[in-house]
Amino acid sequence: MPFMRPLTVVLLVAVFAAKSVYGADYVWNQPDEKSNETGTAREETWAFHPPRDEFAPEALLDLRWLNERVAGEHGFVRRSTDGSDFVLGDGRPARFWAVNDGAFDADLARHARFLAKRGINMVRFFCNITPAGSDLLAIDSDERARFWKGIAAVKKEGIYVTFCPYWAGASRTKPALGYLDDGGNHNWGLLFFDPKLQAAYKNWMKQMLTEKNPNTGIALAQDPALAVIEIQNEDSLLFWTTQGIKGAARKELRRQFGAFAAKKYGSVENTRAAWQNAAPSPDQDVPDDFANGEAALYITWQLTQRGGNAGQRQRCADQMQFLTETMLHFNQMIGDYLKNDLGCRQLVNAGNWRTADNVTMLDAERWSYTANEVMAVNRYYDGVHEGANNGWAICNGDRFTDDSVLLRPRELPLTLKQVSGFPMMITESSWVPPLSHQSEGPFLVAAYQSLTGVDAYFWFQTGEEDWRQPGSANGFMPSEGKWVCATPMLLGQWPAASLLYRLGYIQQGAPVVSEQRTLTDLWERRMPIIAEDAGYDPNRDQDNRSKESNIKDGVNPLAYLVGPVVANYAVESAPSRVLDLRQYLDPQRKTVRSVTGEITFNYGDGWCKLDTPKAQGVTGFLKTLGDCRLTDVAIRSSNDYATVLVVAMDNKPLKESGKILVQVGTTERPLGWKTKPISINGRAGEQVVSFGHAPWMIVRAEVEIAIANSTIKTARVLDANGMPVNTISLEPAAGRATFKFPPDALYVVLQ
Repeated sequence: MPFMRPLTVVLLVAVFAAKSVYGADYVWNQPDEKSNETGTAREETWAFHPPRDEFAPEALLDLRWLNERVAGEHGFVRRSTDGSDFVLGDGRPARFWAVNDGAFDADLARHARFLAKRGINMVRFFCNITPAGSDLLAIDSDERARFWKGIAAVKKEGIYVTFCPYWAGASRTKPALGYLDDGGNHNWGLLFFDPKLQAAYKNWMKQMLTEKNPNTGIALAQDPALAVIEIQNEDSLLFWTTQGIKGAARKELRRQFGAFAAKKYGSVENTRAAWQNAAPSPDQDVPDDFANGEAALYITWQLTQRGGNAGQRQRCADQMQFLTETMLHFNQMIGDYLKNDLGCRQLVNAGNWRTADNVTMLDAERWSYTANEVMAVNRYYDGVHEGANNGWAICNGDRFTDDSVLLRPRELPLTLKQVSGFPMMITESSWVPPLSHQSEGPFLVAAYQSLTGVDAYFWFQTGEEDWRQPGSANGFMPSEGKWVCATPMLLGQWPAASLLYRLGYIQQGAPVVSEQRTLTDLWERRMPIIAEDAGYDPNRDQDNRSKESNIKDGVNPLAYLVGPVVANYAVESAPSRVLDLRQYLDPQRKTVRSVTGEITFNYGDGWCKLDTPKAQGVTGFLKTLGDCRLTDVAIRSSNDYATVLVVAMDNKPLKESGKILVQVGTTERPLGWKTKPISINGRAGEQVVSFGHAPWMIVRAEVEIAIANSTIKTARVLDANGMPVNTISLEPAAGRATFKFPPDALYVVLQ
């Protein structure tokens, strides 16, 4: 949850009249409305004015059937036998195509139906239940009422809920209410170690989860539509915010560290001996006060450093262990309280944050989550964006980079080291505006989520009842919204992607890296053999790698695109396993082939191909690529950049299917969007001259497609609601159906 994102979602719903396939004739940007001021050739565009979706039964594209009749129809979501995946109450595998949802003030019934139609089967509701008044034990009952209405509405459309009740950055509590004063650190980290705040949190959760929801007739604790309870969002004692803890809160954390050291070493003398009298410098903390049970704390920065004498290294390791175990014990306590005291049958996730050094500290963060059942992380693809309000808005004068992730593969949000035996969720993610290369996002998420076994991906975010148009940014100032996804190149690209992901059209690979890490490795911040951080160098600091590791060299981080990468944490050392990656990585051609052989990623030219029996397609710089020949599909495009997915809608191989969805995305910008070229730290960038206004202007598709299927007879063009509006001609030849995709459409269904 980005730090500067506004806490209030302003909902503006616009309804536009229909004129053509998507409500308007073909439109070119006028000369004074070109996409940039460089004088380069611009591509033709069309205006996106979707008609209101009435959910007519004649729609040829409606994925509501993928969901249960009601969420929880067969019982609570649980973990698979090996713990690594989700299953529904009846044991069927469950994969979640999900979105962060804040449309509480919309027509919730219609909103839920809109999401289900486009493949959503889980939403994440952030409900700020912290007290708005002077009673620390009270909750915001209005927030709870909104949540109650929300879960009742989405449940009816077969959509499950992940519930996030607490984010320190949004908490309305103040130390004056009776908990520890942290010296103005905005509550970061407090929940992990302040007993009074923890007691209040338990009381909030009791009121939230055990009182009857008047909209469903049952308490949330007993409602199977509530699938996952997230203890807290985006906080960690291993993040930079911990070094800002001051005052009474710091004194309490020092006291708990002193108690940890006393228990570990047995006496003050033994502690001093183990630490060889090493201590934080006066600018980091006041001296140890062992007489009162307090041990001084290094600032977080110190834990990211190498070197120091033996005593300093041991003290840093002990502090690392103390902070991590403090989080683990808190997560255990809350998990036990939810299950045993409140009777919750939901799965529990501890958190989703990063650390001050994701190379050497992230495994410890994830280990602290093993107290509960589900792993999670928040990770975006967002490039550089500079501006006075860049945390939440796109304004004139802002500077940004606009690289496709296809040219920056290590920044793909799916490059995750998962924890063996636990489901993994990405609870916040997107291709964040002002990026224009967004249509690749749903394609790549579906492909690599399937390959690596990530169990849920939550797009961030929607507050709209249905589509979002430019100009509905916020209620604070003229600007364009940043944290949005209900747009043609994101939400509009969900149907084919969610369909192939949820039906398992792409094989999950066997682990290509299985790293074994001891807890000592975590406390000493030893180098892992592979890390998620985009700046990780597998050849850096090899002397800091675990002495017990059987892998002496680091693993190429492109392994994440080959197949699953997993970690195991244990007290004792065990051998790690790494597949020989040479047959999958071609550094000369700059390609990565998946272990299943179904996905090929070219990070030199910027494209990714998907080739499975039931789903085939390509995304990226297609004009440069030229003809794309897959097993059953051939694609040719003169678009500089586009995304094409061809997916069977009847769970049959494409060559036999009787109903096929063809989905095409290009790029979008608001009408009147203007930028000029600049340089940002040596990278090509742009500066916003005008952020434009409604509607979205979408680059016209220039795509030809041939499918090896002799049974296909008709090609129906659909509007944004899946309704047939036109028929285009097919050219059958040699058992193939060939057609030119309409330039002003997102979907065609072949039958």
